[in-house]
Amino acid sequence: MSLRTGKARIGVYVCHCGTNIAGIVDVERVVNFAAQLDDVVVARHYTYMCSDPGQALIKEDIKDQNLDRVVVASCSPLMHEATFRRACSEGALNPFLFQMTNIREQCSWVCDDREAATRKAESLVAAAVQRVHWQLPLETRQASVKQSALVVGGGIAGIEAALRLADSGKRVYLVEKEPSIGGHMSRLYKTFPTLDCAA
Repeated sequence: MSLRTGKARIGVYVCHCGTNIAGIVDVERVVNFAAQLDDVVVARHYTYMCSDPGQALIKEDIKDQNLDRVVVASCSPLMHEATFRRACSEGALNPFLFQMTNIREQCSWVCDDREAATRKAESLVAAAVQRVHWQLPLETRQASVKQSALVVGGGIAGIEAALRLADSGKRVYLVEKEPSIGGHMSRLYKTFPTLDCAA
């Protein structure tokens, strides 16, 4: 995208997810809607976008249509965001110039009205297109990490957290504002049910 002109070349891909999405959402209508959005140069639908042929479709369009942004409307990003980012990367597009929107769990699985589900899917696709337009390419970096932790509060929960972290091999810093640890527990005389001394 040219920062001077603000023009992007966005591809939008809508997944049927078998009948999970297409059974309630009018997928072709969502694609036709997406094709009319600003900066969208290609809009397609496919039965299973996460399949190898679905990913190949994205990679081919990145090359042939000179796409610089990709939106996929399908299932949960928890399931396939990494899949589609990898496909973008393999298509020579920065994987962070990709946006996924969930029209399965947020539309077809929660709506029984086809019209309402389709309108909601169109809104989610429009939002994803708007969002991806402003995304900037990111680069993955690696950095060394010190295996240490800071636990704030020396009450029972803080002490337990500090002990568990220390048992896992991390250096732990326990910070408590009072002169001694134990929190509210240290003020009790005995604890139920064993009547042990709280201190």
